[in-house]
Amino acid sequence: MRIYTKKGDQGTTSLLRGGRVPKHHVRVTAYGDVDELNAAIGVAAAVNPSDFEQQLLEKIQRDLFTIGSMLATANHDTTVQQDEKLKFDETRIAALEKAIDAATESMLPLEKFVLPGGSEKSAMLHLARTVCRRAERSLVSLDHEDSVPTLVLPYMNRLSDLLFTLARLANVRAAISDREW
Repeated sequence: MRIYTKKGDQGTTSLLRGGRVPKHHVRVTAYGDVDELNAAIGVAAAVNPSDFEQQLLEKIQRDLFTIGSMLATANHDTTVQQDEKLKFDETRIAALEKAIDAATESMLPLEKFVLPGGSEKSAMLHLARTVCRRAERSLVSLDHEDSVPTLVLPYMNRLSDLLFTLARLANVRAAISDREW
């Protein structure tokens, strides 16, 4: 199978389960931003120490593939019912909240804004957080034109909080103090 099809050469792309839309369509922007977030998390996971929250970050990447697949369908509710791989429920949001709470317990309380950076791992997690916020904004735009699956917006909101918390935790584990604003 070839990676190129030439079908997108005229500025349109296929949706899963059929249909074509312009590549500038708000739906394509939304799932493209989710894809970019997935790549940013992959970069953050690869930076040393590569074992830092490795299982958690991989599970998030798998969630983001699920979300991207749901977004890339014109009728995501029907598709989710038909595809077991696209099952996505409240337990995923609860898992993010549990990870935030666990990480927060090992850090000093946050009293000021924190400048992104510190360790390389922390800087990459902060970058992933900002990509997450952009993806969230794209999802809100899509939700104003068409529906976004119910749990996707809360998940993305919690995910940006988790990425911020993990960035701080990466600095704690590297014995680097947060740089406050």
